[in-house]
Amino acid sequence: HSWRELPLLYNQWCSVIRWEKTTRPFLRSREFWWQEGHTIHETAEEAVAETEQQLNCYADFFEKVLAIPVVRGRKTDKEKFAGAEATYTVECMMKDHKALQGATSHYFGDKFSRAYGVTFTGRDNKLQYPFQTSWGSTTRMIGAVIMAHGDNNGLVLPPKIAPVQVIVVPVAAHKPGVTEKAREVLKQLQAMGIRAQADFSDNSMGWKCAQHEMKGVPLRLELGPRDIEKGAAMVVRRDTFEKASLPLEGLDQALLLMMKDITANMFRIADEFRQSHTKVVTNMDELGEQVNGGYAKAMWCGDQACEDEIKARFSATSRNMPFDQTPVGETCVCCGKKAHKVMYFAKAY
Repeated sequence: HSWRELPLLYNQWCSVIRWEKTTRPFLRSREFWWQEGHTIHETAEEAVAETEQQLNCYADFFEKVLAIPVVRGRKTDKEKFAGAEATYTVECMMKDHKALQGATSHYFGDKFSRAYGVTFTGRDNKLQYPFQTSWGSTTRMIGAVIMAHGDNNGLVLPPKIAPVQVIVVPVAAHKPGVTEKAREVLKQLQAMGIRAQADFSDNSMGWKCAQHEMKGVPLRLELGPRDIEKGAAMVVRRDTFEKASLPLEGLDQALLLMMKDITANMFRIADEFRQSHTKVVTNMDELGEQVNGGYAKAMWCGDQACEDEIKARFSATSRNMPFDQTPVGETCVCCGKKAHKVMYFAKAY
């Protein structure tokens, strides 16, 4: 009813059903889970600020938690959400060089409120139309983690989201004191809030190592008779397979620091991969070759006909116009006309 009730901020987690003729696990399934927000604001400035805030929230989550670098930018009119004034996305690069849209944030202006006759009494005591936003992400994030970090041994999970951050594996568990010490160390780690488990199964050591590597457990802690004698444990990182002997005293703090380093290293590797597979292109031949191996960064005139031609010829789409619009040329990669927009083109999921 009144401007005093604004903004209205709604967040929901729910399942969605869509018709997908070609499904892909996590990326395109007929039912998936998503997190979605809808907000209503008194002014356009507030709505725009909300749109940007949520985009940055998603970008921070991808980079600081999932260790996946993103390109933040605005979609073209062709690719934006129907009815939106502007759509912004975070774009990720997968290990097969394809792009993946990680999350979106939309600024609707007052189009929908006008269409549905939604009004409120403003500060001037007159009826006004509110301004709206919407933003969302889905279980596609899981697919992004798998494809951005996984290797031939299986998953490589960032520590902040790993269900099991440390797996304790006793070595020669049949020998006196080994199992007991492993349980003691496990309790110590769990008491510090580390998501730790222990593998006391009778499977071989090789099987255990391969199993937990496949599951992407960030750290494997091996504890055997010799380690116990030295008051230490052998720790193996999943991201690099590096081994280090760490003293049991203060082990929990050492592992927390190591997990921070794992996250930073995973991000660095992914970022170097993205940068090494991003290339500035100036003509259609270069673009056609580059989109088979990563992002093509080019100038675009703003004409949808050029977007359509690139998609028809190379099965590549415009991903977004990055916020950093430092020119990488003067003419459109497609038509050769004067261009002022920097665009990322790529093949995508």
